Amino acid sequence: MQDFFRSAVDLCTNAGGKIVLAIIVFIVGRIVISKIMDVVGKIKGLSKIDPTAASFFKNAIRIGLYVILVVTIISILGVPMASVVAVIASCGVAVGLALQGALSNLAGGIMLLIFRPFAVGDYIVGAGEEGVVKEIGLFYTVLLTVDNKRVTIPNSALTGGNVTDVTAEATRRVDLTFNVAGSVPIAEAQQVMLGVMNANAKVLQNPAPFASPLCGIPGGLQYTVRAWCATADYWDVYFALMQDIPTALGENNIGGPSSPVSISK
Repeated sequence: MQDFFRSAVDLCTNAGGKIVLAIIVFIVGRIVISKIMDVVGKIKGLSKIDPTAASFFKNAIRIGLYVILVVTIISILGVPMASVVAVIASCGVAVGLALQGALSNLAGGIMLLIFRPFAVGDYIVGAGEEGVVKEIGLFYTVLLTVDNKRVTIPNSALTGGNVTDVTAEATRRVDLTFNVAGSVPIAEAQQVMLGVMNANAKVLQNPAPFASPLCGIPGGLQYTVRAWCATADYWDVYFALMQDIPTALGENNIGGPSSPVSISK
């Protein structure tokens, strides 16, 4: 009986010592990882590379450090690494199925980093949402909409569908349509519309502004108006033309198509 109690005390002492040591290593490890990440964040080289790549790089380092910490704690507790590997291998299929969506998002994040269809700061349209790219993470991409809403999109949704990068190019074209009465000479309507566009300092002259009848409508013609501008000036030009062209048409006595008269029987 004494041998049994002695063995039990030794076992508890050894196990307790390992548990205490594992807890200490865990606490110290988290502090060390936090300090390392602070140092990594202050590396000057990271500030010179793309914010997307820098964020991805720091997340990968953090995950790697925590993996090392977990393996160290398992080793301290006396769990044979061969057994750990066997358990991981046996659970790999189940975990893979359970995390199928997360893994596809991770793969999507890697693809976004490699192929770079867009970058942080771009205005994109994709996965049914649109806004400025705030962050590209390992699993999700964060957008800020024009009304300042935060939208989180799984990376797999962006890599598996069409994505429009609105601000990728230096210039954009403003496309508008206006309805004019059919009695108005085409050249006169064109002259007024082109005059408004040429008077706008933010409208580029190369390519030149364009105005022409697009199609016939009841009582008149529909004109298409196209003006190129710097991407940053798109909405300024859009709203200016939407206001100035109808105003100019009215000042030159150019009206819209008359409504068809209904005849009652």
